[in-house]
Amino acid sequence: MSEILDMAHDMAMDLHAVGAMDAITMRMMDELCLPKKRTFTAAEIRRIRSRTRMSQPIFAVMVGVGASTVAQWEQGNKKPSGASARLLDVIDRKGIEAIA
Repeated sequence: MSEILDMAHDMAMDLHAVGAMDAITMRMMDELCLPKKRTFTAAEIRRIRSRTRMSQPIFAVMVGVGASTVAQWEQGNKKPSGASARLLDVIDRKGIEAIA
């Protein structure tokens, strides 16, 4: 299902870019097609990083945070938010290749 939503969102962005779709409709498409904000447990973050076969420092570079931040996420001392949470969601759904 997400592949279909991805295609629909890409088409909507193209229509918006050429002026064939207004901003209000584009916002509605964003709400329909883009994944909802997720929260991650320490175990989920470890699982996601383990699937990439990357060390914490290398994974941190890919996500754009410090290595200590990834360690704190995996220990449950901190929670990813904002762009970091979105990137983790993309990596979890599509693999590290989606951002590399």
